Amino acid sequence: MENTTGLRESKKLRTRRQLAATALELFLERGFDAVSVADVAAAAEVSKPTLFRYFPTKEDLLLDRFADHQDEVARVVRERPAGRTPVGAVHAHFLTALAERDPITGLCDHPEVLAFQRLLYTTASLESRLSHYTDREVELLAAGLEAESVAPLAARLAAVHLVAVRHELGRGNWLRLDAGQSADEAHPAAVADADLAFGMLADGLDRTLPTPA
Repeated sequence: MENTTGLRESKKLRTRRQLAATALELFLERGFDAVSVADVAAAAEVSKPTLFRYFPTKEDLLLDRFADHQDEVARVVRERPAGRTPVGAVHAHFLTALAERDPITGLCDHPEVLAFQRLLYTTASLESRLSHYTDREVELLAAGLEAESVAPLAARLAAVHLVAVRHELGRGNWLRLDAGQSADEAHPAAVADADLAFGMLADGLDRTLPTPA
């Protein structure tokens, strides 16, 4: 029984990835607004109802990859070493991701990543739907802070600020690359922006949030 369940889940995952990959290819080729859900379903050789079982909206076909990062900030804060504040932990993690040219930081000049980000930041419906994923990031981080005895309001306010800073830094980095800079050329300014942004947060949040002994 367990083997059957495992095979079924593996098949669902493969189908989900196939649908997302097919959609991305069509969106990059024709533009997001020029491709319909029916187009994606036809190209993937599934019915529209089947597609909607995996992805509630057309936007989710592109944005679902953000689901893999929704618990990232909460995990970084939860697993931070002794003596490091939540802001310090997220700051350090972001700097490492910049150095590795992680696409989530916006500082990745791989052509497909740039094309994906251009779709994201120039399509109103995608930016609007992205808030669904951002809200989940905030919820998970706030819950993690509450587990450390931070008051609910303080936990949510801190989570909102930390998540917003990461996303805004990512947008700023993409703008640099979209303007023609390489990731290597933009890296020093990206680091300076991260230091400024997280430094501004630290001035207030580090007096409120706990630091592991």
